[in-house]
Amino acid sequence: MHYFVTGISTEVGKTIVSSILVEALQADYWKPIQAGELEHTDTDKVRSLISNPRSQFHPSAFALKTPMSPHAAAVIDNIHMDVNQMKLPKTKNNLIIEGAGGLLVPINDEQTMLDLIPKDAIVVVVSRHYLGSINHTLLTLAQLKEKGFSPKLIYSGTEHSSTEEIISKMSQTPVIGRIDEEPYFDQNVILEYAELFKNRLKE
Repeated sequence: MHYFVTGISTEVGKTIVSSILVEALQADYWKPIQAGELEHTDTDKVRSLISNPRSQFHPSAFALKTPMSPHAAAVIDNIHMDVNQMKLPKTKNNLIIEGAGGLLVPINDEQTMLDLIPKDAIVVVVSRHYLGSINHTLLTLAQLKEKGFSPKLIYSGTEHSSTEEIISKMSQTPVIGRIDEEPYFDQNVILEYAELFKNRLKE
């Protein structure tokens, strides 16, 4: 089974969510495009938070030097990226795929992260509360549903009940759970969330 993790914006917690899903399912992990932070990639971060012996970590298809939108970072590196170049890693295990930024982040002049999602994937949307997050969440969920996906939500950060109630009413999207504002994340914290989310991922 493929799981694709996307967010409603940048810095909403996709890598932590990816770590939790990897641990919960003892799944493999793949970040197709890494833009910037090549000394300590998202793959490195997830690997450091995983304690099960089964998960494998597959190399990114593209490792770009500049921390910016992939299409622009690729221009700086004089690279042309295309979704067709990003072949899914060969594995018999579940695979967690972490996108870069939000759903419509450009990969090139014609393709976005949305084009990278396998047709059979379960899409997990990470939402975090800020001014404008209702709009961003509803737009992301609507776009996914229009493309035939049945997304699920994970909230990251402090609860905001009125925001979550209106998103629930207007999108009718199932919620896997919430990741609180933790003082830190280590293998033990990730494992606790993995145990909490494990059964909900299979529903």
